[in-house]
Amino acid sequence: MIQDTVVKILQKADVKINGNRNWDIQVNNDKLYARLMSGGSLALGESYMDGWWDCRAMDKMIYRVLRANLDKEVRSKTAIWNYIKAKFINEQRESKAYEIGERHYDIGNDLYKVMLDKGMNYSCGYWKEAQNLDEAQEDKLDLICRKLKLEPGMEVLDIGCGWGGFANYAAENYGVKVTGVTVSKEQVKLAREICTKDKIEIKLQDYRKVEKKFDRIVSIGMIEHVGYKNYKTFMKVANRCLHDKGIFLLHTIGGNTSVKTGEPWTSKYIFPNSMLPSAKQLTTAWEGLFQLEDWHNFGKYYDPTLMAWHKNFNANWDKIKDNYDERFRRMWNYYLLSSAGSFRARKNQLWQIVFTKIDSEMQYQRVI
Repeated sequence: MIQDTVVKILQKADVKINGNRNWDIQVNNDKLYARLMSGGSLALGESYMDGWWDCRAMDKMIYRVLRANLDKEVRSKTAIWNYIKAKFINEQRESKAYEIGERHYDIGNDLYKVMLDKGMNYSCGYWKEAQNLDEAQEDKLDLICRKLKLEPGMEVLDIGCGWGGFANYAAENYGVKVTGVTVSKEQVKLAREICTKDKIEIKLQDYRKVEKKFDRIVSIGMIEHVGYKNYKTFMKVANRCLHDKGIFLLHTIGGNTSVKTGEPWTSKYIFPNSMLPSAKQLTTAWEGLFQLEDWHNFGKYYDPTLMAWHKNFNANWDKIKDNYDERFRRMWNYYLLSSAGSFRARKNQLWQIVFTKIDSEMQYQRVI
């Protein structure tokens, strides 16, 4: 029976069907087993959204499933089709640049206001000494500023500026001028309200359209939307826009292996046309353009960041529930908890990479 097959697969991860532990799966619809075997990870997420199963600690369940490499046990037709499509189509081409903004970042500033820290930072915090989300995000921003060697009066380009969290911090604490670009109309709207300083300019613009040169460039959690076909283009834009003695910092989630598509469920419901770059893909992209100064991995800190977002989201659900339905609530919880489990299992990393231009005369001193 298909049910027996699913049970045996899950046993490899010490996950039981209708068990008593908080990471065990509680089945609400017996059609789940066939759906999982035919649909893989896409079916796992969609069936949870549909209420076919529950789990009191999904992050712990996903952690066990990934540590046991069960994601490789079942392959769906969707994953195969996505790979074929990505092979022949540039899903992140300029004409589709604004799709990620419309489908993810524009779904409601009210959601992100209640979920994120007070500075509206939607990327991994730095928890080395932090005791809460606000501190972790502020420590992350300060770490970036110190790695960039910011000085008053410098002009900084923020590629993928979000709601202006970095721009605000850098302008207020380091006296720099920041130009931020994003493809999200809602981010631009709120960022222009938040970033009241005359030293900050927020633009609705694709990164490929930036022409001006800057003393420093930063990109925090944006290259995940660039796509493997465009990594070289991204690096060429950064190189073109950076002064010869400038510094470029890239903050990105990283994958352990080189891929050409994103995870099927995440690509369909959360981050369309997105994927995680590997070290190999990035080094190939910057070759001949930049020299590496520092590569810092603190992927372990994305777990507590995601769990803090999950806590905030559910604690404030009543404030926003009139704008979203129950299926969205389950979808968003699955996104946050499955992502936390993935980082806990070390399937994903978080990198901060510092570059200077080839033949730069700067003698860069590492911060950490």
